Amino acid sequence: MFWALSLKTFLPLLLSSMVFISAPCMAGFASQFQLTIPTLDSAANIDGEFDEAVWQHAALTELRYETQPGENTTAPVYTQAKIFATQTSLFIAFIAKDSQPKQIRATLKDRDNLWGDDLVGIKLDTFNNARLAYQFFINPLGVQLDSIENELTGEESEAWDGIWKTAGKITAEGYQVEVELPLRLFNFDDKQSIQTWGFELIRYYPRNENHRISTHKIDRNVSCQLCQLGVASGLASAKQGQDLQITPTFVANRNEQNTENGWQAETDYEPGLDLRWGINARTLLNATINPDFSQVESDEGQLDINTTFALFYDEKRPFFLDNKDYFDTQVDLLHTRNIVSPDYGLKLTSQTEQHTLALLATNDSQTTFLMPGNLSSEVASLNQESLNLAARYRFDMDKTFSLGTLLTAKASANNQLTEVAAQNDDYNSDYYNYVMSLDAKYQPTEQDILTAQVALSQTLYPTAMYRQFCGNVQGEITENRPCGQTPLLCELGQCQVNEQVLRSQSDEHFSGNLYQLTYEHNTRDWFAYSEYHDISPDFRADLGFVEKIDYRSFMAGGGLIWYPEVWFNKIKFGGDWDITHNQAGEQLEQEFEIFWEMYGAQQSELSFGVETRERVGPRHNAAQLAVIGNSNQYKETQGWLYGAITPLSALSLELEIHYGDEIDFLNDRLGTNTLINPILNWKIANGLSVEISHQYQHMDVEQDTLFTANLTDMRLHWQLSLHSFIRLSSIYTQIDRNLAQYLYSTPDSQEAHLGNEILYGYKLNPQSVFYLGYSDSLTSDDELTRLTRDEKTYFMKLSYAWLL
Repeated sequence: MFWALSLKTFLPLLLSSMVFISAPCMAGFASQFQLTIPTLDSAANIDGEFDEAVWQHAALTELRYETQPGENTTAPVYTQAKIFATQTSLFIAFIAKDSQPKQIRATLKDRDNLWGDDLVGIKLDTFNNARLAYQFFINPLGVQLDSIENELTGEESEAWDGIWKTAGKITAEGYQVEVELPLRLFNFDDKQSIQTWGFELIRYYPRNENHRISTHKIDRNVSCQLCQLGVASGLASAKQGQDLQITPTFVANRNEQNTENGWQAETDYEPGLDLRWGINARTLLNATINPDFSQVESDEGQLDINTTFALFYDEKRPFFLDNKDYFDTQVDLLHTRNIVSPDYGLKLTSQTEQHTLALLATNDSQTTFLMPGNLSSEVASLNQESLNLAARYRFDMDKTFSLGTLLTAKASANNQLTEVAAQNDDYNSDYYNYVMSLDAKYQPTEQDILTAQVALSQTLYPTAMYRQFCGNVQGEITENRPCGQTPLLCELGQCQVNEQVLRSQSDEHFSGNLYQLTYEHNTRDWFAYSEYHDISPDFRADLGFVEKIDYRSFMAGGGLIWYPEVWFNKIKFGGDWDITHNQAGEQLEQEFEIFWEMYGAQQSELSFGVETRERVGPRHNAAQLAVIGNSNQYKETQGWLYGAITPLSALSLELEIHYGDEIDFLNDRLGTNTLINPILNWKIANGLSVEISHQYQHMDVEQDTLFTANLTDMRLHWQLSLHSFIRLSSIYTQIDRNLAQYLYSTPDSQEAHLGNEILYGYKLNPQSVFYLGYSDSLTSDDELTRLTRDEKTYFMKLSYAWLL
């Protein structure tokens, strides 16, 4: 029934999209830039020196143009590149001249953390279809950064990590870098005797401004970036070769919890195995058994106060990140942080010139997903093992039109209750969530982009799942206000009801749908955009991050762009208007915003804006989802400012400020909110750097303080060598509340949390690593008046990637 309904809904969109077939071709082309790469018998030794005879036979080219901030002007410095291939690798040598070598910005860092340094790099679209491109950048000391640029989503992801070789050195005339990129890194059609790849060589030259230098010109009147690559041809008889990587891992972990009976310790030793097999040059298989999915790098600190929606955290685990872009759509229907603790995983990805296929399957010892709403969302957790499946197919008809589908499934592993669940009588039925989506992207002109996505879901919840949301709010309800007027909560039997209780009460399966349509027009001097979103009350995407449902919204905006030559090199002015209703037609929000953005000297950015909105507050009677007559309407006006500057090569500063009206959600009234977020990045010495971010949030209501919150996130990084480092991180959060201003609840007047971690790492490559670390957690509240350690963890991880 579900799939029949899906086809009935999807077919009209599929048929209408066929109108777009006649679009023109706009990928990388030879008239932009062309280079013939010779295939040679000998390889180069990657040591930063170009003394092997093979370099005398390499192709030569120069990076002649500055594309930012200059508009295809003559490059301010000289850069030459040499490039050749063997049947298994691509070799590039960069000679980057600089009249003031002492001004070169190069520091020892961990990989993928290089922005702000001098860089040289290469961009490769191995199918030349303007969909995905590999990017590789290297600083003058040979530190690596790799990423994937995804034209479909308009994003760049540094999550992907390849194993490749680099070496660099600073010379009296500048610096030079040597690179080997094994062809096993890439998906490409190795059946062709001659390859034709989209291609660009790039240099970043950060001084008073961050100059981007390229092998060819970039037209600012064309919105598609990968469509403007040049072409590299050659690589005769290129073969991916044997691409088999086996990575055994061993993890030891000791966790100690401070309980009423004293410290309780648990020690765990876990062997694991990862497999990465390039079945051919187009198809990659990833498999993992008993993986270590603990995070070595802690999440950034976030303040969770006066918020009604769940916080978002990025994926950091290598198994899920490899070829992650193959699953991406305009809507985040696959967010793998929802897979918490799997015992095994399997992923297959494949790409040809027109077809992209991706499959993912894992179990999970837990079942975690988001319970969405239109005014709030929370994380749900079931005490059941689950199976998690995702399948993605995309057809790139030509360089301007793509059509794709994504299927996801999250379901309990069997229909039997777990022993714990049976004893607690918490979950007395099965669980599943299935989603089917169709998406399209069409670029009829060089300036216009249309995207569309439609999705259908079918869901079954355990009967009593709603109980975990009963009374889930900061503090406790007092008796000084009737239930029918209490914000967020209402007494219903044995349960204090909120939106998530109502959204999760269902004894039968239910279905929902999602529609999204966007339009963008981008030219050199002006831009315009509009979006339409429509999500039904019963739509769920439990493997994704769709936190808001039961609404329809429309947004339209646009603006102008200037390129002055004095102090600022780019100025943007714009604004937008949006309006949101629930599916019953009741208005939830209406907002208007104007903003300025300016970019200029000392790599500075200054942006500011004003926004005014009308939106509903918490529901008075939480047992009803209606908002008209069931909530107060508030008008908020806020101003914001963001600034960033690099006054010294070793110092960069950022500052974000928000000030204005904001709803006090817990007490259902309007307050005045102040948010200040300064960020400092300081390269203390070569290899030693510190990043400090502080968030200050203060809310006043009725001319008195409601709360003051502070969060400090400090990370000290000491890169001992190209491969080893020590990292110290500390995140401290403190919240002080004025209880006299809390009308319907009694939270702690003071609470604090301190999390610390010290880590030593030796990273031969992204998969061959040794980590040794310690972390702890300290908390305080009204009962614990001083910070008290409640958790300690000691951990060690060892892995080695065998390349066969």
